[in-house]
Amino acid sequence: MSDADLPTDLTDEAIEDLRQFLWAAPSPFHAVAEAARRLEAGGVREVAEADDWGFVPEGYVVRDGTLVAWRVAGTADLPAGIPWRIIGAHTDSPNLRIRPRPDLRRAGMRQLDVEPYGGVLLNSWLDRDLGLAGRAVDAEGRVTLFRTDEAVLRIPQLAIHLDRDITTTGLLLNPQQHLHPLWGTGADGRAFSELLAELTGRDDAVAWDAMTHDLTAPAVVGGDLLASGRLDNLVSCWAALAALEASAPALNRMVVLFDHEEIGSLSHRGAQGTMVRQVLERITHSMRGDAGTLAQVVATSFCFSADMAHATHPNYPERHEPNHLIALGGGPAIKTNVNQRYATDAVSAAPIVRAARSAGVALQWYAHRSDLPCGSTIGPATAGALGIRTADVGAPMLGMHSARETMATADVAPYRDLMTAFLSGA
Repeated sequence: MSDADLPTDLTDEAIEDLRQFLWAAPSPFHAVAEAARRLEAGGVREVAEADDWGFVPEGYVVRDGTLVAWRVAGTADLPAGIPWRIIGAHTDSPNLRIRPRPDLRRAGMRQLDVEPYGGVLLNSWLDRDLGLAGRAVDAEGRVTLFRTDEAVLRIPQLAIHLDRDITTTGLLLNPQQHLHPLWGTGADGRAFSELLAELTGRDDAVAWDAMTHDLTAPAVVGGDLLASGRLDNLVSCWAALAALEASAPALNRMVVLFDHEEIGSLSHRGAQGTMVRQVLERITHSMRGDAGTLAQVVATSFCFSADMAHATHPNYPERHEPNHLIALGGGPAIKTNVNQRYATDAVSAAPIVRAARSAGVALQWYAHRSDLPCGSTIGPATAGALGIRTADVGAPMLGMHSARETMATADVAPYRDLMTAFLSGA
């Protein structure tokens, strides 16, 4: 299935546009490419990190699976002291990634050697038709994106006749032993490098970042649910880009789509890195500001860390904090954690509440059970790297980190509208 083959459902413009974005982005690199395409269509132009920018009132820069886009409220002749409103999200999702020596042959089958990326719900990848996507790089560093939406891989589950304990002890998967996808029979057959050459049109790749994706297209289920892979966190990326396009130019506005959130954000393109600070410094310098100017601006700026939130699961209500139940279709949730797994505090929550009131968006408040470990986001990393007040907010969903996740269609437009109001300084 290609992009053009994605079935359309034009009953809701926002849902249809989100579906197209989800389908276009089977890897972080494709997510960035689709984001760049949309920015270019809106008149925002790319600048290269290695170039001398000068004053760029609106632009974007790409570093592998991360993109930073901005629109400046002032001009080169105005002071650089206008506050920033920043939305941060992430392009990566848990999946299975292909190792450097991928070819395996066992029990008369050809398989690929994979490594889980991030906190994968491993069972959700079983018995699915899987495609491949990512990038290949030659010895000169030239990058080629690739994807195939043909069913090239599948991981069969062990039959119940050979695992009778599954009904009492549950499914137990060893990530080293039980996740190698099948892609053919017999001792002979094409190697992974041959498939890669077919997909890229070149045979000189020396390395790759290749990963699996589920081939079931994003779909509206039951009339008011959206099911898709990578809702976490491409929904936030989509909403942030739409908000940047629609927001009013009262403040400096920035959208950052980070890679590597699912593995802790510590990389040259992750939220714990220096990329966003470097971009802010260059923009400030181009507006005749200096390090002191940037520090003054950051002191009055805010960051909206956009990452999906846990809705209350109707089959497992005991796993949720009983006084902070989150409803699908109930609106975005402000996420709090006193141990700073989420960056929200009382001050950083205030502009989110004001924006919600301005946009007519209902808010929910999420808190995690005290007896369960809490996940995290780019929020604490961004707050620490920039010294900026940050609130964590997300649209509610179920099945987080599954190969296929679920949210309410009613939460899509309000999430976007909340971000638009926030960037507009409401």
